Amino acid sequence: MFEAPNFAFASSTAWRFTSQVVRGRWFSLFATFLIMAGAGATYLFGVYSKDIKSSLGYDQTTITLLGFFKDLGANVGVPSGLLAEVTPTWFVLLVGSMLNFGGYFMIWLSVTRKISKPKVWQMCIYICIGATSQNFANTGALVTAIRNFPESRGIMLGLLKGFTGLSGAIMTQLYLAVYGNDSKSLILLIAWLPAALSIVFVYVIREMKVVKQQQNELKIFYQFLYVSIVLALFLMAMTIAQKLVSFPRAAYAGSSTVVCALLFVPLFIAIREELLIWKQQKEPLSPTIVVEKPISAPSTEMTKTQEPETPCCSNVFKKPPRGEDYTIFQALLSTDMLVLFLFSLCGLGSSLTAVDNLGQIGESLGYPTKTIKTFVSLLSIWNYFGRIFAGFVSESLLVTYKFPRPLMMTIILLLSSIGHLLIAFPIPGSVYVASIIIGFSFGAQLPLIFAIISELFGLKYYSTLFNCGQLASPLGSYILNVKVTGPLYDKEAVKDLAAKGLKRSDVKELICIGAKCYRTAFIILASVTFFGSLVSLILVVRTQAFYRSDIYKKFKDQEIVTQKEVGLSSTGEVQ
Repeated sequence: MFEAPNFAFASSTAWRFTSQVVRGRWFSLFATFLIMAGAGATYLFGVYSKDIKSSLGYDQTTITLLGFFKDLGANVGVPSGLLAEVTPTWFVLLVGSMLNFGGYFMIWLSVTRKISKPKVWQMCIYICIGATSQNFANTGALVTAIRNFPESRGIMLGLLKGFTGLSGAIMTQLYLAVYGNDSKSLILLIAWLPAALSIVFVYVIREMKVVKQQQNELKIFYQFLYVSIVLALFLMAMTIAQKLVSFPRAAYAGSSTVVCALLFVPLFIAIREELLIWKQQKEPLSPTIVVEKPISAPSTEMTKTQEPETPCCSNVFKKPPRGEDYTIFQALLSTDMLVLFLFSLCGLGSSLTAVDNLGQIGESLGYPTKTIKTFVSLLSIWNYFGRIFAGFVSESLLVTYKFPRPLMMTIILLLSSIGHLLIAFPIPGSVYVASIIIGFSFGAQLPLIFAIISELFGLKYYSTLFNCGQLASPLGSYILNVKVTGPLYDKEAVKDLAAKGLKRSDVKELICIGAKCYRTAFIILASVTFFGSLVSLILVVRTQAFYRSDIYKKFKDQEIVTQKEVGLSSTGEVQ
């Protein structure tokens, strides 16, 4: 008869622990991993662009135009950043999910001819709307995670953008299991799955005040890293196996099950860490703890209350030291941001052009459709490795050797230019290598750019600033893809038709075959990327003194102040 109270107590304890898990930082980080794993639909454009081209009868110039609007939507994230400044995180994620479903669902209806054939400008709007949802996922989930783990921002950016880099390969496995080898249905999967993930976790992801960084925090991040590496290696193995062997539907279902299981391993790590925190909270405070006299606390509080709130547009030309919180206009009008914008335009613009044309590159060189999908998956997987490398290795080099992140950017851009040259002058198997190099370098650029922005300009307006920082990407894509690569491809295709005695009006789809199709364009891309690496050296010189200092000192000092305040409150002292 005494079992009921015990059962009630156990149920109450289990409920309180479950509540702590769901409301904790680690579960929020797990949810962010899943959202980021579904936020890379833009990287699959090389797979389904062929369906758009054949179904709607577009030429390559039109496809590159669609690619530009995709990049425009994916990188013009200022609206999502400004929205995050005035609305809660859940609202940002909810808006993103609606945009994702609306944009890609309309593309699927158009490609499958369930609605009348849309005009080109309508398709541009659809793909721009669908792609811009990626910014809302980044702003709502990624920025929140960075603020929750401010002293590990490089690692966090590498992990989170790494999951985004794997998104293409993950989506490919899922659609093969659910829909079979029907790339049109991939567009439908892209429409509903990322939107569903954001809705499920919409209330879980939020900014939390951290009293003290956990001692084993870096160890936990490396455990997340190992899980993601296993996932990446499994995806690579499946990609290679599916190229060599014809998989039945059941085998695709099995591989997708393994992928989903690996995606949920971080959940168990999160539960374990929250259990440790739960046990620590149950332990009594040690009587040997010495609390300092509450002399500095009132002055600290007084400083906080007396310090006026700085408007985001004031003191534009009176900039604070690097690492402090810049206002939006102070950052945008700084020389550092101008230099960063220029080398981002060169690097990201060239890489996006290569990514968007990868399907047509494989087609022009005579590769079968199955092999082209292998290129896209390889690019997606090595995109992940690039992001992990940029996050973990750059953070380790920075902390250990004061190695500046802008110099890492210089090295990555030089590597990227080599990948472009492999496509300009193809040899047997070179496209495989080029896919790996371009995917790796493209993936590494984004975490480095985002981390540099957070370090130079602070985290106060990071939601807006990191979105402003990637505006160079669609501009570079428009110049290099729409105005250079697409027209040069079509020019070579028209020459092929003329050699056969045909005119443009004689064919529905303009196709170019041969190494000449992309040679001139990728020589230009390689040159532009090399120029970007030279520009990045300017930022290396300008910030060398800053990166030699302790750039995380500000957050360590804030933790000490917070711990003192918590200690004073626990002793009952008057503050």
